[in-house]
Amino acid sequence: MKNKSFKLSNGISIPAVGFGTWQVKDGEEAFQSVLWALNAGYRHIDTAYSYGNEASVAKAIKASSIARKELFITTKLPASIKTYSETIEHFNQSLKNLETDYLDLYLIHAPWPWTNVGEDCTEGNIACWKAMIELYNEGKIKAIGVSNFHPKDIEALIEATGVKPMVNQIRYFIGNTQPAVTTYCQQNQILIEAYSPFATGEILENESLKEMALKYDTTIPKICLRFCYQNHTLPIPKSVHKERIEDNLVFDFEISKEDMDILNQLSGIGSIKPYRS
Repeated sequence: MKNKSFKLSNGISIPAVGFGTWQVKDGEEAFQSVLWALNAGYRHIDTAYSYGNEASVAKAIKASSIARKELFITTKLPASIKTYSETIEHFNQSLKNLETDYLDLYLIHAPWPWTNVGEDCTEGNIACWKAMIELYNEGKIKAIGVSNFHPKDIEALIEATGVKPMVNQIRYFIGNTQPAVTTYCQQNQILIEAYSPFATGEILENESLKEMALKYDTTIPKICLRFCYQNHTLPIPKSVHKERIEDNLVFDFEISKEDMDILNQLSGIGSIKPYRS
């Protein structure tokens, strides 16, 4: 999958698999994991200001000696930030942490603070979005988007600015595909990025998926990643183990339409919690 990509609505190409760094500890763990990922062939690294590991990501990128233009770096505005000025401030801090002068993708991490999920922050989100549009127009960000947003949250941004997010990063895996959000985004040329494609590990003991993996002579993680890709979503697997990091980039097989239909109808896999922080 090293050479596969999706095209965003503004024409920018984004590598079809991202390397996730959520819950990867700052310091040696983050540095080594990202370096292993880069050496394995990942060119899309996903982090966030709130993960606290942007500086370690930057250190790994520097150690890899890979040219900046060959990389696709995503980070996120903290979910608690809901003002124009703070958006600019946090963006600039992320640039400093990541030791770069531009981002490939910048996301609003959530439509509300994690301490108050469901709070109506429409006006704050619009303020943040306006700041991000300005940064995008200045060439400091190649693409802008959101995370954990529902259609109503996205519609508010579009109505206020006329600018659609290019990406919506959501919790997405077999048995939890958030169909209303996914359908809306795909109908509006907003790429779905699938975080937690393994349901944070809950999916790996599922008997139906064990049978499916056996049928394709592969593993459950590869079934999960291929499922995301064939549903036109971009998986963001995460691991801190070298072999798994390398393995998660190799799933060049095809799941039949009949089996995709079966997988798309599965439910009750993993917890029903739709978000992560």
